[in-house]
Amino acid sequence: MSTFFRNRRIVVTGGAGFLGQYITDGLRKRGCRNILVPKIEDYDLVELKDIRRMYDDMQPDIVIHLAAVVGGIGANREHPGEFFYKNLMMGVQLIEQGRLRQIEKFVAIGTVCAYPKFTPVPFKEEDLWNGYPEETNAPYGLAKKMLLVQSQSYRAEYGFNSIFLLPVNLYGPGDNFDPAGSHVIPALIKKCVDAAESGADHIDCWGTGSASREFIYAADAAEGILLATEHYNSSEPVNIGAGFEITIKNLAEKIIEMTGFTGKIRWDTSRPDGQPRRRLDVSKAKNYFGFEAKTGFDEGLKATIDWYRKHQSA
Repeated sequence: MSTFFRNRRIVVTGGAGFLGQYITDGLRKRGCRNILVPKIEDYDLVELKDIRRMYDDMQPDIVIHLAAVVGGIGANREHPGEFFYKNLMMGVQLIEQGRLRQIEKFVAIGTVCAYPKFTPVPFKEEDLWNGYPEETNAPYGLAKKMLLVQSQSYRAEYGFNSIFLLPVNLYGPGDNFDPAGSHVIPALIKKCVDAAESGADHIDCWGTGSASREFIYAADAAEGILLATEHYNSSEPVNIGAGFEITIKNLAEKIIEMTGFTGKIRWDTSRPDGQPRRRLDVSKAKNYFGFEAKTGFDEGLKATIDWYRKHQSA
């Protein structure tokens, strides 16, 4: 195994979060001796003074910036201003302070929500600027997209080594199952498991079920990010995905079958579907740093359902 990470000081913002736990685990497996996670209780990364203090305290060689204020369609509609401001200020100031300290590399994690609403499938990185994002998550998506602009302009003017990765929707053990902020897979798993256990005869789902999504198992996404951190040194954006899509209707039916729920789905068509389709072109990640997702979707869903069942009362 490569020794790239062994003696480097790696700061992982959001390292205590869902994806962050897979990143820190991957770093440990690669022999990294200095994994530094700024906890929100100690550093508010929206605040410049806290960002400066974090850099002074941790002295990173590399920053992997995962920290974000995120949620599903409902949370995005309820907090568009908060999602825009906090995500923008965190990223922009972290990159600027990293540049001023001449750190070795900055890894900015973007979002599939940055793509235009009607991007042709599969989404190619070149299509990123060909339209406005889907309205319900545009403030979040655009805040993250500004980090790509910053990354490219800082490389051009200052020679600052930053990269920008675009993961598709994540899922897996340890996901957020809180209905107030969860994404579609944990939301559906919770609804189906809880309904099966309570004997309910139906679950309610947003939209029509016709929209499609692509999902990547969080452990696979972490592997892609770490491969890029080690091997990729360009500011051109790169998709991190699994290269498939499934409609929300088919996803719900699959989760119903896997959880043993025997009731019906009631679709609330007054609620938005979000972006009509999502599937990434994942060829650049393979070509540039040898990444391919390994976990089959059914295998990943089963592991996620099993994790929820084990932890739901915790």
